[in-house]
Amino acid sequence: MTVTLEDIEAAAAAIDGAVIRTPMARSHTLSAITGAEVFLKFENQQFTASFKDRGALNKLLSLSEPERAGGVMAASAGNHAQGVAYHAERMGIPATIVMPINTPNTKVQHTKGFGARVVLHGDTLADSAPFAEDMADKEGLTLIHPFNDPIIIAGQGTVALEMLADVPTLDVLMAPVGGGGLIAGCAVAAKSIKPDIKVIGVEADHYPSLHQILNNLPKKSGGPTIAEGIAVKEVGAVPLGIIRAFMDDVLVVEETAIEQAICALVEIEKTVAEGAGAVTLAALMANPDRFAGQKVGLVISGGNIDSRLLAQVLNRGLVRTGRIFSLRVDITDEPGTLARGSTIIGENGGNIIEVRHQRLFLDVPAKAAELDLMIETRDQNSGKGMVTKLTEAGFTVHILSAAAENR
Repeated sequence: MTVTLEDIEAAAAAIDGAVIRTPMARSHTLSAITGAEVFLKFENQQFTASFKDRGALNKLLSLSEPERAGGVMAASAGNHAQGVAYHAERMGIPATIVMPINTPNTKVQHTKGFGARVVLHGDTLADSAPFAEDMADKEGLTLIHPFNDPIIIAGQGTVALEMLADVPTLDVLMAPVGGGGLIAGCAVAAKSIKPDIKVIGVEADHYPSLHQILNNLPKKSGGPTIAEGIAVKEVGAVPLGIIRAFMDDVLVVEETAIEQAICALVEIEKTVAEGAGAVTLAALMANPDRFAGQKVGLVISGGNIDSRLLAQVLNRGLVRTGRIFSLRVDITDEPGTLARGSTIIGENGGNIIEVRHQRLFLDVPAKAAELDLMIETRDQNSGKGMVTKLTEAGFTVHILSAAAENR
C-alpha cells in the first residue's frame, strides 16, 4: 500500500472547509536565534488543536453508509481521539475511543466533550490498541487507525501541501514522528512537489523507534515523556514503507530540549505547543549548524498540553535560565535582620516569591534562624550579584536552585 500526491490532493479537496487552513508564519526571533530562516506551521490552531483533524476526517468521509451507522472505534493517546470524536459527532457517527490510563486529563475531557464514549485502558498506546481492536470486533465497530492507513496518511499529507503553497522555497521540512503517519504524508507531498527538499522526522529520545529501525539498532523504548503524543513503540508498516522511500533523516531530541522548545514557543511566539508539537523546534535548536542559512519549515503539530504540566514546564524553564532560584540564608534571630536581607535582595533586582523562616530545628542555634527563599530575578547574572551582596553584608548563603526546580 502506498500514497500518492494525487491521493493527498484529493484529501485536501475532501476536507476543505471542514478543517482549518492553519497559518504558516516566519519567526523573526527564532530565525535570529538559530541562524536558519524559520517558518512555523501552526497546526495547534486546528479546532481540536492538532493536525489529526485532517486524517480523521478524510477517513470518516471514506466510510460507507453501513459503516457510519455501525459506529467507529479509535485507540489514541489523545489527539487522534479528539479528531475522530469531533468529526464523527459532526457527521452523526457514534464513536468509541480507547485511551491509555495516563492520558492528560485535558485530552480525555475534550474527547468526551465531543460526544464520544471514552474507555481508559493500558499504560501506553501499545497496550490500548490491541484492546481497542478486540472491542471493535466484538461490537461491530469500524476501526480508525491513527497512522497505519493510507487514507489517514493522505489526510495528514495536506499539511505539507499548504506549507509549500505558502513558502515554495523551503529547503527543509521537519515534522514529529510517532506512528509515522504525519511524516509519511508530508514526505510524499513535499518530495512530489519539490524533489530537492529535505524531509526530516523528529522523535523523543525515550521512543526512538524509527531511528532504531533505520539504523539497524536494537529496539528499545519506553518511559515517561513530555511528548506523550509521539510515545509510540512501533512505527506503522504502511508509513514505514513510505518513509524509507521519501524521508531523508530522523533526529532524536532529549526531554530537556523539548521543555526548552515549549518555553520558547510560549515566550517568543505566544503559542502553546504540547511536547510532541514542540519537538521540531527542539531539533532545530539542538542542531543550529546543520540548518544555518536554510529555509526550514517546522510543523507545530499540536497544542493539547495539560495546564498544570505547562505551568510546571514554564517554571522549570525559569529555574533553568536563572530567573527563579532559591537560597538558604543563615541569619541571627534579631530585630531588623530579615528586613536588612530583604532590602539587599530588592536593591539588586530580586523579588521574593516564597519564604520559609525556620527557628525550631535543633541543628540551628537558639539565637539563629534559617531562611529558605525562592526569588525571581532578571537573569542568572543578577542572581549571582545578589548572592555576592548578601555575602558581603555578613550573611551565610547556600544556593538551592536544584531544590527549587523540584518543587
